[in-house]
Amino acid sequence: MLALLGFLMIVTFLFLVITKRLSVVAAFIGVAVVFALIGGFYADMGQMMMDGIIKVTPTAVMIVFAILYFGLMIDVGLFDPMINRILALVKGDPLKVVLATAVITILVGLDGDGSSTFMVSVTAMLPLYIRLGMSRLVLACVVALAAGVMNIIPWGGPLVRAAASLQVEVSDLFIPLIPVMIAGLLWTLFSAYLLGKKERARLGVVILEEPTPTVAELAATTVEKRGVSKIYWFNLFLTIVLMALLVMDVLPIAILFATAFAIALVVNFPNVQKQQDQILRHANNFVMISTMVFAAGIFTGIFSGTGMMDAMAATLVSVIPESLGSHMPVIVALTSIPMGLVFSPDAYYFGILPILSETAAGFGIDPVEIGRAALLGHSTAGFPLSPLVPATFILIGLVGVSFGEHQKFLFKWAFGTCVVMTIAAVLTGAITL
Repeated sequence: MLALLGFLMIVTFLFLVITKRLSVVAAFIGVAVVFALIGGFYADMGQMMMDGIIKVTPTAVMIVFAILYFGLMIDVGLFDPMINRILALVKGDPLKVVLATAVITILVGLDGDGSSTFMVSVTAMLPLYIRLGMSRLVLACVVALAAGVMNIIPWGGPLVRAAASLQVEVSDLFIPLIPVMIAGLLWTLFSAYLLGKKERARLGVVILEEPTPTVAELAATTVEKRGVSKIYWFNLFLTIVLMALLVMDVLPIAILFATAFAIALVVNFPNVQKQQDQILRHANNFVMISTMVFAAGIFTGIFSGTGMMDAMAATLVSVIPESLGSHMPVIVALTSIPMGLVFSPDAYYFGILPILSETAAGFGIDPVEIGRAALLGHSTAGFPLSPLVPATFILIGLVGVSFGEHQKFLFKWAFGTCVVMTIAAVLTGAITL
């Protein structure tokens, strides 16, 4: 009975989200309440929901301060000199332009927002592609590859969803994936090199007599122009220290970002009113994501507290062959991109992933491995392929290509990223074979 109720709960949630009958937040809360009542858990329903909220609170706090920190650093121009330097070096060489596209997207992708990453990267590079006659599909592909790997960072949407869904620490998912991300970024640069060589062979090197509009435009927004040149090195040092402490896992990630943001806010904006304005500037981003995380906590609190999740997992374990079940992490990783074409990020991470993780537990596999495996493709390497992700249409709209052309061109490169990261995850022990 519990297993059937659980499957109905997931199907109802997926139906409401995929058909856009309800927003994700409303679906989380509404479906949780309705099925708790149907199952006769009204007496304990409130406590289950609060338990779920408490478990996801550290994740919500982390995402708030991570968005605020990187939003501030981008606003004060921390990355501008690096971007300007890169653009000045590429000149008219298509190979260098494509490699620069990858590097700039990686830098901009640190803010964890796919839409803004696409807007900044494409705006910076598109004039060069147009002037040199380069393929816009190459631009969309490279930006998508770099942004996809960068979407694994803890303050990005997929890892937040996975942590909230599985109710595990962000660091348990992310720290083992750092070498895997590096492998994915190296593959991205290698892919950019191959695509750039093809463009160079097709077009040759073009001598640009005048700076491109992109370089001139960005040069006007350097750190010096922004009036923060005296604290630029401080911001750089603070960011490096923050990244080092994050990797070392000396404190919870939420505390590291909260502390770093407080320091950066006071140093860069001594005026109290400007501090408040800076926070409000990014309020929309963190309010939307943190609200979703808390709503997810309510949903998973009911889903696990009632025993539905355990019952569903037991049912699946009974029908999956032992030989197949022992390889679930790799299977989840390699199917994560195709699943992204069918299930939206919320539907996959909150509807499918908990069942997969509990099923894996029945075969003696740590559920956190299933979370890491899912992050190797779904809404990361494969998110710019999915018609269910609005940011995809921002990318193709800015670049000026059709969705079909983009999807066909990108798929093999994106799936290659997933394969490379899966191999790296197995070799480093992030997931088991």
